[in-house]
Amino acid sequence: MALVICDMSISLDGYVTGPNDSRENPFGDGAGGLHDWIFAGATDADRAILQDAIDNCGAVVMGRKSFDKNEGDGGWGDGGPVGDTPVFVVTHNKPTQDYPAVYTFVTDGVVSAIEQAKAAAGDKVVGLHGATVMQQALPLGLVDEIRVHVVPVLVGGGTPLFGALDKSITLERTNAVVTPAATHISFRVVR
Repeated sequence: MALVICDMSISLDGYVTGPNDSRENPFGDGAGGLHDWIFAGATDADRAILQDAIDNCGAVVMGRKSFDKNEGDGGWGDGGPVGDTPVFVVTHNKPTQDYPAVYTFVTDGVVSAIEQAKAAAGDKVVGLHGATVMQQALPLGLVDEIRVHVVPVLVGGGTPLFGALDKSITLERTNAVVTPAATHISFRVVR
């Protein structure tokens, strides 16, 4: 069965976007470099980590805000964040316009979205994209691993990855790779 993995770039102070994130400013103010480890500053080690995540992703679960900021022209184009890999978007309201078949809009919550994504992913990973989806899934025991790519920048505000958690979660570090662009740390969620 598919593992559910939150895999996110974060600032040293724990933000996945800076303040004022929007469609026009998807990473928010001061956070444009959060993904430089993928692009401008990428080393062979960074590229290997990214390629592993892409190769093993069987489905994605994301929130509506992440979808709205990145779909279509100027974002992911006709596919999702991982091309033709199925994407399950957690939303209160399905959009009225048509979107590529890669997207499924789930209105009955994160549990349903993750169940559907696991069925679609088979033996591959379900990737959680967006802080809100992760913050909903982690306390429910639905997240198996957390992988963070800590970028050496202090953003000072925006969207925190762990800001809404209301209980302690125990983690076991399983890997750490340091490159000039990021410190990549993997944790297993202890149950």
